[in-house]
Amino acid sequence: MKLTFRWYGEKDSIPLNYIKQIQGMTGVVTAVYDTPVGEVWDLDKLLRLKQLANDAGLEMEVIESVPVHEDIKLGRPTRDKYIEAYKQNVLNCGKAGVKCICYNFMPVFDWFRTDLNYRHTDGATSLAYAEADFRKLDKRNLRLPGWDESYTAEELGDLLKAYEGMTHETLFENLVYFLNAIMPACDQADVDMAIHPDDPPWDIFGLPRIVGRESDYDRLFAAVPNKHNGITFCTGSLGAGRFNDLPKMAAKYASRIYFAHLRQLKFTSETDFYENGHQTDAGNVDIYAIVKALVENGFDGYLRPDHGRNIWGETGKPGYGLYDRALGAAYLAGVFEAVEKDLGKK
Repeated sequence: MKLTFRWYGEKDSIPLNYIKQIQGMTGVVTAVYDTPVGEVWDLDKLLRLKQLANDAGLEMEVIESVPVHEDIKLGRPTRDKYIEAYKQNVLNCGKAGVKCICYNFMPVFDWFRTDLNYRHTDGATSLAYAEADFRKLDKRNLRLPGWDESYTAEELGDLLKAYEGMTHETLFENLVYFLNAIMPACDQADVDMAIHPDDPPWDIFGLPRIVGRESDYDRLFAAVPNKHNGITFCTGSLGAGRFNDLPKMAAKYASRIYFAHLRQLKFTSETDFYENGHQTDAGNVDIYAIVKALVENGFDGYLRPDHGRNIWGETGKPGYGLYDRALGAAYLAGVFEAVEKDLGKK
C-alpha cells in the first residue's frame, strides 16, 4: 500500500512540504487542471507537477483525474476524436511516471451532495446529503452546491436534454467502447485505469448511473477483462448505497483495486448522511473490516484519505482541508500497520 494525498497543483492552499510532513506519506494525487476537457495535456505540464512533487520528496504516480468528455459518454460521432486525445493523455502520463489514472463515467455530475457545510455539534463542518433537500431541487432551474460555476444555466440545460432517453444499457455500452479503445494505450504505457464509482450510486435527475454496486463491477470486468481495467474503491460513494457490502467487495476485487479512497459516512436515516472523521466508530462504514479484507486479499495499490471534516477553524475547499485528512491518513496508516502485523505480512 502506498499512502497518498490529493493535491490541486500550484494553486492549492496546502503546500507540498506540509503534505510531506504527514507520517508515511509517499506521494500526491493530482492533475493538469487548466486544459479543457477533451484536449491533450501538455507533457511539460505533467513533468513540472512531477518535478514539484519530487523536489518535496513525494512521488506523482496517480492522476485524478483525466476527465472523460461528455461526447464519449453520449456516444456521439465525435467521440473517436476525443478518445484519440484521451489515449495520448494516457501515453503522456506514462512518460511522466504515472502508474494509475482515476476517472469516472458519470453523466454531467461527478459527485453530488445537498450541503457542503453541514455543521456538527462540535463545530466541525462537512459534506452531507438529505433526501428532503434533494426533492426540493427544480431540475429546470438547478442551483447546486459546488456546481454553480461549473456550467452556465444554458449549458447545464443543454446537457441534461442531451441525456434524455439515455438508458443504463446504452451508457454501459459507451463505457465499454471507450475502455476497449484506450486499452492498447494503457498496455503500451503500463498505466492502470481505475474507475471511480458513481457518487451517489443511484440515478439522479433522470441520469443513469452504472458503476455503483457489485453486479456492475462483475459486468464491467466480464466486458473488458484487460488487467489495466480496474477500480477506484471509494467507500464514501459506495457506502452511500446501503445495499453495498463494502468488506465483501473489498475482498472480492482487491486484485483489481488500484486506488482506494477511504472515508466515513454517518447515516441519520435510511437515506440521509453526513461525512465524518475516518475512524470506524465515527460512522457506518467499517473501515477496519475493509482494510482487513484488502490486506488479506493482496491489495497493493494506492490509498488516500478522502473527504474529511473542516476542523480547528480551517476554511477552504469543503472536504479537502489539511487537518482532518492528515488525521485520517495517520489513522489509516495505523490500521494497515496493525492488520498487516496481525496477519504476519509486515
